[in-house]
Amino acid sequence: MTYNDTFIRACRKQDTDHIPVWYMRQAGRYDPEYRKIKENYSLLEICEQPELAAEVTMMPVRKLGVDAAILYSDIMNPVASLGVKFDIVKNIGPVIDNPIRSAADVERLKPIDVEGDLSHILKTIAILDKELDVPLITFAGAPFTIASYLIEGRPSKSYHRTKEMMYSQPQVWFMLMDKLGDMVIAYLRAHAASGGKAFQLFDSWVGALAPRDFELYVLPTISRIFAGLADLNVPKIYFPGVSSGELLPSLKNLQADVIGLDWRVSLAEGRRRTGGRFAVQGNLDPYLLTAPLDLLKERAKGLIDEGIREPGYIFNLGHGLFPEASLDTLKELTEYIHDYSREALKQTVKPRLSL
Repeated sequence: MTYNDTFIRACRKQDTDHIPVWYMRQAGRYDPEYRKIKENYSLLEICEQPELAAEVTMMPVRKLGVDAAILYSDIMNPVASLGVKFDIVKNIGPVIDNPIRSAADVERLKPIDVEGDLSHILKTIAILDKELDVPLITFAGAPFTIASYLIEGRPSKSYHRTKEMMYSQPQVWFMLMDKLGDMVIAYLRAHAASGGKAFQLFDSWVGALAPRDFELYVLPTISRIFAGLADLNVPKIYFPGVSSGELLPSLKNLQADVIGLDWRVSLAEGRRRTGGRFAVQGNLDPYLLTAPLDLLKERAKGLIDEGIREPGYIFNLGHGLFPEASLDTLKELTEYIHDYSREALKQTVKPRLSL
């Protein structure tokens, strides 16, 4: 079995013969086969069955030809080990039984026990490590994004309770950030030990914060997480989620390898704002997948042309796939990205001067 390490090389800004591509939420509801599985099992029930979760993880690799797999899981899974009761409700998202609103609520959170409570996830990773011929990306939800669910009790558009705690109860806020930071470090370290080849920290909703608030209330914990995992010899990705372009200059000193960008900031501007330190990942608007194929390819071409101007580019979406996306369109897009980028990269190679 030939192992495709193109994604890993791109994360490290090394030469590749084509631009690697994977899609956030690539194991999901756009796939009819996955929808049939979901008729019998919930998301959490799939996660609890390592063989089934591994199969769902591998489906887009086989069907689309992507250069990396991402673990089929949910950012809320490790929270269960802290003693938080929740459910993933259809058309809503995570719903928390008893939202966190006080210091006493935070103090009740237990330390994570990955091997004891989440052994099924580690078993899934171990299976995939043996079966995949592309790298496996594992992931965790970042503390702000997880905290927003724990405090609000469910997804929110305003995050008013979350911000209220930040501003009015900073000691409680930082106590919660510390516990969630510890959770993420232990969780991702166990992933790497079980066979994960890279990880992504999803901070899907942190773009709701002003840069000053991000730097004061969130960035110290994000920095601690990446510093605490710096010894792991795997690429480390931070995705600050949607509408996060104004936060990018704050990330210049992060001990990460890759920054994920949403579609509201160009690849070139994202590189400029982060000081050119990182590989970049992104950033096609997911809803362009509903556009005519010629327009979709035109936009993909533009991203590739921009991405290859500097080493270290991974093609992805600016957020996750949605149910209306077409499996056939994704397959054709993936083939186009590979074919076009392979030819484009050949043109960027300078010929050696003959002596």
